[in-house]
Amino acid sequence: MATPASPLPHRPGAISLFFVVKAALFAAGFWAWLLVLVFTGTNATGLHVLAATGTIITTLVSVLLGVRMALQRDAAQRHAELKRLLVDISWNAFAAVGNAEPESTGNVVPFPTAVYDTASPSGRTPGDSNGDRQY
Repeated sequence: MATPASPLPHRPGAISLFFVVKAALFAAGFWAWLLVLVFTGTNATGLHVLAATGTIITTLVSVLLGVRMALQRDAAQRHAELKRLLVDISWNAFAAVGNAEPESTGNVVPFPTAVYDTASPSGRTPGDSNGDRQY
């Protein structure tokens, strides 16, 4: 029997990449504007300050968004691996209980079953309700 394909883990996709690319394009535009203002050779004006501020802010935003996207992708891969490990562990435990001999008390811990004591630590039995007891 063929093994079913596991679902793909969540990965930051096109929307996150869109914002990273958009911030990078704005940064490139501000860098070009700043370089044009610098090489035209006039004194520093308010346009120079505005271009420099825009360059710094958009460059930092694009770098921070890129780092955030990379961290999300890495966390998604770790989460998917952890889920796979948990499924493997639970399946192995289930298979070990199913394959154990009934009279064997070896290393296999059976699954707990719902067994009610006639007198629980609270003094109530499963059929009791608050109205049936005299306090």
